[in-house]
Amino acid sequence: MQSLSQAYRQLNALILGKPRALKLALTCLVARGHLLIEDVPGVGKTTLAHGLAKVTGLDYRRVQFTNDLMPADILGGNVYERDAAAFRFHPGPIFTQVLLADEINRASPKVQSALLEAMEEHQVSVDGATLALPKPFFVIATQNPSEQLGTFPLPESQLDRFLMRLSLGMPPAEAERALYLGEDRRALLERLPACLSPQTLAELQARAAAQTVSSALADYVLALVEATRRADRFVCGLSPRAGLAVVAAARAWSMLEGRDYVLPEDVKAVFASVACHRLVPTLPGARVEDDVERLLSHVPAA
Repeated sequence: MQSLSQAYRQLNALILGKPRALKLALTCLVARGHLLIEDVPGVGKTTLAHGLAKVTGLDYRRVQFTNDLMPADILGGNVYERDAAAFRFHPGPIFTQVLLADEINRASPKVQSALLEAMEEHQVSVDGATLALPKPFFVIATQNPSEQLGTFPLPESQLDRFLMRLSLGMPPAEAERALYLGEDRRALLERLPACLSPQTLAELQARAAAQTVSSALADYVLALVEATRRADRFVCGLSPRAGLAVVAAARAWSMLEGRDYVLPEDVKAVFASVACHRLVPTLPGARVEDDVERLLSHVPAA
């Protein structure tokens, strides 16, 4: 836990004024989930993604998603080598422990779908061959708001593969002032130490997965999930997989809180980040976040 606390402190020194978002980001990785960071350009999405990769001590690669990107640019492909008179597979950047998918929604749906198998099965299929990805394997993706030019909305099946979606928003005025007076973020990133190791991270993930969940707590999560299905504000409610994601995230959050059991407060802390990107509002322009907060206030805790 000391290494996890150190990682949290380092991230807070890098991204100013956003302690809750940073804690949720660490929660996502400890819960073995992929992370989607959505916001307008210039608020630190890519900096946070780079920071998370560095403090975990894992190998990482960054891919800038553009509208002319092809699936082979990510997965790799077979290339004929004249000297060997044979085809040889050249792995793409996806063969890493942490893939930073920058501005993922600027790529075409065909490229986005190339990540589906990798995110769910931790493997890729190329020319009929199935190839395993390194362990652990995380995708940390950033995306711009869908109303901006040159973006392709992520399909529901793709969004469902992300355990959490975060939005940083504008920093508080005092934090932004400190940002102006402080050191360049890129220089800080270069010196950011690795606070975890792959082995330490695996131990923390196993510990989080073993956090105690009572039957009453499970009933509370079920009540929240069923409430989304009954609500006429959503096109479709949360699936059982989404419910499992809520439990996994609440377990990781409770561990970061220093407990070995999960409370309803832990579920409330992570619920919006897990649920909002999986829910589609019935009314165009409605804010899912507002409806989810209203739901949390009306469903009694177990």
